[in-house]
Amino acid sequence: MHSDPIRCLILACGNTLREDDGIGPHLAQWAAERWRSDSRIRVISRHQWTPDLAVDIAAAHSVIFLDCSIDAVPGQVDLQPVQPAAPQFALATHHSSAPALLALARDLYDAAPQTALLLTIGASSLELGEVLSGTAEAALPRATALLQSTVDNLLNTPEALR
Repeated sequence: MHSDPIRCLILACGNTLREDDGIGPHLAQWAAERWRSDSRIRVISRHQWTPDLAVDIAAAHSVIFLDCSIDAVPGQVDLQPVQPAAPQFALATHHSSAPALLALARDLYDAAPQTALLLTIGASSLELGEVLSGTAEAALPRATALLQSTVDNLLNTPEALR
């Protein structure tokens, strides 16, 4: 685990070659630039969430997962709490969900973030392409504002100041 405590871990996933599937990495790039000089925040962007991220999750006070949603209305920005998944006997080794990663951090390291959230934007298109759809692009200001306020709140809670 990292020696410096991470107050807010931002974990993004998505494929930047599949239009709106790149929403997570796009938001992560914005976050990395926004908080580049704040050592309390760590941003990780991956094509997929993998089990090795459990060590980072276990060391963090809070975690925000960033992704697109194929179940939401295109362009809808949503922020929901995430709970660890129920125990399972099988482990996905190539791709894990946010609940599965929280459970893995709990099971392997006996640690979990005090707060875990999933921020999504509803995908309009997952076709081949390196740019976001107009619908996703229009939702980015709402998503970045929500991410900004969420991180600010997480960093300013009494528990986070310890």
